[in-house]
Amino acid sequence: MKILVTGGAGFIGSHTVVELLNAGYEPVIIDNFANSNPSALAGLRQILGQDVPFYDADCNDSEALNAIFEKENFQGVIHFAAHKAVGESVAKPLMYYRNNLNSTVLLLETMQKYGVPNLVFSSSCTVYGQPEHLPVTEETPRLPAQSPYGNTKAICEDIIRDTVHAGTPIKAIALRYFNPIGAHPSGLIGELPLGVPGNLVPFITQTAAGIREKLTVFGSDYNTADGTCVRDFIHVVDLAKAHVQALRLLDSREEAGYYDIFNVGTGQGNTVLEVIRTFEEVNDLKLNYTIGPRRPGDVEKIYAQVDKVNDVMGWRAEKSLAEGLQDAWRWEQNLQLKKSIVAG
Repeated sequence: MKILVTGGAGFIGSHTVVELLNAGYEPVIIDNFANSNPSALAGLRQILGQDVPFYDADCNDSEALNAIFEKENFQGVIHFAAHKAVGESVAKPLMYYRNNLNSTVLLLETMQKYGVPNLVFSSSCTVYGQPEHLPVTEETPRLPAQSPYGNTKAICEDIIRDTVHAGTPIKAIALRYFNPIGAHPSGLIGELPLGVPGNLVPFITQTAAGIREKLTVFGSDYNTADGTCVRDFIHVVDLAKAHVQALRLLDSREEAGYYDIFNVGTGQGNTVLEVIRTFEEVNDLKLNYTIGPRRPGDVEKIYAQVDKVNDVMGWRAEKSLAEGLQDAWRWEQNLQLKKSIVAG
């Protein structure tokens, strides 16, 4: 099966490309490097021992999408391509709505036109807002999103669901990720944010590497064990494997109109300070961090119940928080080594 991976040079996309190829699929990448780097393609080549077919294109470009679908005979699509920083979305909501919604609509239209039946959508636990009860299940009501980014994920889910239920030949699964961390164990691909990181772990690793002077913890007065936010941190390799399982599940479903959602997490919550202390412990170093004010758009605490994805999809998280933080630091060290070699 040939699978289109939009945003396949990004953090989760690149790791999913590895797992797709390992599972016998043929991944094809579309990416315009709006939030990724061409170096990911070199990393994939080293890991896989081969080049992955790649198109430098924007998923909002109808002409480009049609040309690619015309040339390739896709049997499925995994749709990662989106703007994804919570804080930036609060500051630039129209940019997020235009990019994230339009690209999803165009992709669905193109899939219908070329008869591509299977879609795995990269959604997010942000669609739950601040849930009233934890852990969250797939039946937990979606509350108003705390950010425009989260709202785009909820709206995209609805667009996909309505399209599937309208009698189109598309089957779809939305994976609601919790907080991906880590990197490939080789240290050859990982999270490479452009500019100031919006996520916790790359900010931790950049602080440890001396790129950032200090790490600011946003808020210490939440109703949690140590006052800092709680998240469900999942290793990116585990998350990538969930996409392979989702494709297998879609391929096994013969009925028209199949659409489902799955939480993808570990089922365990950790505070920001627990993550910092674990990083210090497993990597034998000290971080320079301070406590700052709360950040707009942040949810106090959220973690998953994962019974459904375990039972229906046959997937479960295998890697620990400590492994994720060790892999993230190995990736950061490799990045800095490459930079020093280039600098001479």
